[in-house]
Amino acid sequence: MKEPFVNEPARDRSGTGPAVDPADPTGPSTGSTDPTDVFVAHRNLLFTVAYEMLGSAADAEDVLQETWLRWIEVDPEQVRDRRAYLVRITTRQALNRLRTASRRREAYVGQWLPEPLLTAPDVAEDVELAESVSMAMMLVLETLSPTERAVFVLREAFGVGYDEIATAVDKTPAAVRQIAHRARRHVDARRPRRVVSPSEARTALESFRRALETRDLQGLLDVLAPDVVLVSDGGGVKQAALRPVVGAGKVARFYLGGSAKAGFAVTGEPTSVNGDPALALHLDGVFDGVMALRVEDGRITGLYYVRNPEKLTRVTAETPLTLR
Repeated sequence: MKEPFVNEPARDRSGTGPAVDPADPTGPSTGSTDPTDVFVAHRNLLFTVAYEMLGSAADAEDVLQETWLRWIEVDPEQVRDRRAYLVRITTRQALNRLRTASRRREAYVGQWLPEPLLTAPDVAEDVELAESVSMAMMLVLETLSPTERAVFVLREAFGVGYDEIATAVDKTPAAVRQIAHRARRHVDARRPRRVVSPSEARTALESFRRALETRDLQGLLDVLAPDVVLVSDGGGVKQAALRPVVGAGKVARFYLGGSAKAGFAVTGEPTSVNGDPALALHLDGVFDGVMALRVEDGRITGLYYVRNPEKLTRVTAETPLTLR
């Protein structure tokens, strides 16, 4: 197989120009060539690539470790485009892990949700980044095959050229174009209909929080879209709905009925998860999980509640994400 990105430039979305920032200090011709400096300079990008492909921060960190071990065996002086080289190594390692993870998830108890990440407020302001890592989009990506997911993520989120993707996934450029077209059509049919402003999302979040805390049924029905979908992930460790709950009435009764029956006082602390408005939910003052919201036209169309303790390790400290 062709050695990745040795004296070989990355390309932009059109496949004709460089994808790297000319000011990148670790780019083709300037700056440090120390392997550690180069890797650290692109670490956030590599993590974002791996996370978007895997939906798991733990797996993404493992992929970065594997990428590092391969990177230190390379002479950076011989690599024309170090950023693109590292992205390709990361993609290959993530693709290998994704194929294994897909088989594991078939045995997962109940609904599987991506591992939520606490993100800085500015992620929500970056529309492209926020959409690409949102819980709603990550769930759509779960419906793609591993190769389709890798191609879609590299092409649509990171603007990698077809030739470079072809080498990363071991396909011909013509095949990659077909895969990209098929994946894009699949995702477009399932992605949110439009992007809302952060302020509109925060308003919906606050209305939902108040109604949940006060057990206001009408308040919940007012903020939930008629076809709202709730997906909850307990991982077999904590109780959660085994299948999605669909419809405003059913979702409202699911929450209000469950908390009333258990006798818990529910409180929510506004936060930001994967660029989405979210609530850190507490039951009788004890942290229980994170719920991300998908908002369209001022109403909530998606609720993603992660209760599985193994997936809640990245919700107390911000995880830096970037597409560049």
